Amino acid sequence: MRECHLSQNLATVSRRALLPERISQLIDALSSGVYEREHTIKMCLLAALAGESVFLLGPPGIAKSFIAKRLIDAFENSQFFEYLMTRFSTPEEVFGPLSIQALKDEGKYVRLTEGYLPNADVVFLDEIWKAGPAILNTLLTVVNERTFRNGEHVYPVPMRLLVTASNELPEPDSGLDALYDRMLLRVFVNRIQEKKNFKLMLTEPSQDETSVPDKIKIGHEEYQQWQSIIPSLSLPDAIFDKLYTLKQRLEQAGEDSPNFNPAELYVSDRRWKKAVRLLKAAAFFNGRDEVGPLDLLLLEDCLWHSPESRDVVQDVMRQFAAEILFDQQEALALMDDVKVALRDIEQSTVEALAYQQDSASSSLRKPTIDISKAPRFSVNQSRDLVRFVLLTANPSVSEQEKGDSRWIYLDAADVEKKLKPGSTDLYGYVNKNTHLCRLTLEWDAQGMLVVKDIANRAVPVALAGVNNPDAEQLDTWHAQTDQALEQLNQAQFLIRRARSQLNAGLPHLFAQPELLEVASASLVDAERDVKAHMATLEQQARRLRRLDTFFTGADDA
Repeated sequence: MRECHLSQNLATVSRRALLPERISQLIDALSSGVYEREHTIKMCLLAALAGESVFLLGPPGIAKSFIAKRLIDAFENSQFFEYLMTRFSTPEEVFGPLSIQALKDEGKYVRLTEGYLPNADVVFLDEIWKAGPAILNTLLTVVNERTFRNGEHVYPVPMRLLVTASNELPEPDSGLDALYDRMLLRVFVNRIQEKKNFKLMLTEPSQDETSVPDKIKIGHEEYQQWQSIIPSLSLPDAIFDKLYTLKQRLEQAGEDSPNFNPAELYVSDRRWKKAVRLLKAAAFFNGRDEVGPLDLLLLEDCLWHSPESRDVVQDVMRQFAAEILFDQQEALALMDDVKVALRDIEQSTVEALAYQQDSASSSLRKPTIDISKAPRFSVNQSRDLVRFVLLTANPSVSEQEKGDSRWIYLDAADVEKKLKPGSTDLYGYVNKNTHLCRLTLEWDAQGMLVVKDIANRAVPVALAGVNNPDAEQLDTWHAQTDQALEQLNQAQFLIRRARSQLNAGLPHLFAQPELLEVASASLVDAERDVKAHMATLEQQARRLRRLDTFFTGADDA
């Protein structure tokens, strides 16, 4: 018994693993011979798999009904019903004629529903907004409850997909808002745009029927099983937070858009709830047990109300995909925070340690420097050298020394005699280089001693033995630098996690390729920016971390 149960579980796991490939094959078969309609077919199929409804907006003659007819081939032993609404349409034409026999024998109003909407699995209603109240009210009940009252009895409706279509939207205050709100997916279907596809459409024979292999068609029992599994998928907190951010951005966009009615972007709580079920369905048929970042891109077809609001939604979704979907904005913001933090720490070291003129010599405009308390160093054959520590990162202070300059050695007598107002050229040693280099020093406008780097930027200096930092200062700067490095590591982690999430979510069966490209390209850009600044920031952080060794000469780098 246990072996049988284990065998059944393994079979179920195997079918789940193969499900994305099967749905992919189904999409390919349904899209065969149809040009620039693959996304519409994908959305209609996803709606059918999630038990939701679709509204297609577009001009006449662009294969809206043709798309709906194709969806019936996705299911085994299913029935299709379509009807073109007019202002003269009657309930009998949609829900079935009254049974004269039942009225005559039993005095009951009973409809003959065979071949009509109550018995159909896939339904297409064209020019939906032209239907009268009697039809629309009954249809609203069918969509809401998936039931149909026929005489005294209420029967379940097998409808898996309702596709409605029109070349216009319902008129304001027409009483159609409730039905329109239940059309979760709203897809704009345009004329064929690409020249190549237009030619194929004109010259290739029409494929009125699809060739969907029986082995990938969806059976009744497995469809019902899927419907019971989909609600159990999880919506992780991190994904919910992104969804809520999207909601806020959408609402803000409605308020900020000039000459635009924010009500056009109103999304009811019911639509949000139904949209989450759609996202869970997308995750399930992509072979996952929880909603992922890429699933959120499907909301682009759930949140617009009119062509004008559709433009706003598309703009918001592209910004969302480029900034929020994989925490790209957070990673770049962390990088900016690290830059600011390290710059502030550097500035703090300059303010605390830089060699300044004393007030007396500054007022007399005769800058002097007191090196009497500075320890002496020897480099090569030179003796009686004093050491100055460079307090900010720099490319180098000498063409002969490549890389960041950390300290310089100068002859003590030259420093006392030659360091005057304006620029002064002195010869000294940079870092551990034993070759003499010409260095340019000067007093800046604030009376601070600086050395010019090869880009002619002023680098403040401190005199070793005189301006050394104390332990408390070093502890503070070390703690601040460690915190900046933690943020740097967090930015790296976010990029690595984003890359992993993107790879795990691809290929995605339903997401718009254009939005996938936006998300992928933005992640590449963010990754490049982080890498470009990483080496510089890490070097700057290490420099600050070892600042005390520059004063003592203990640094061996």
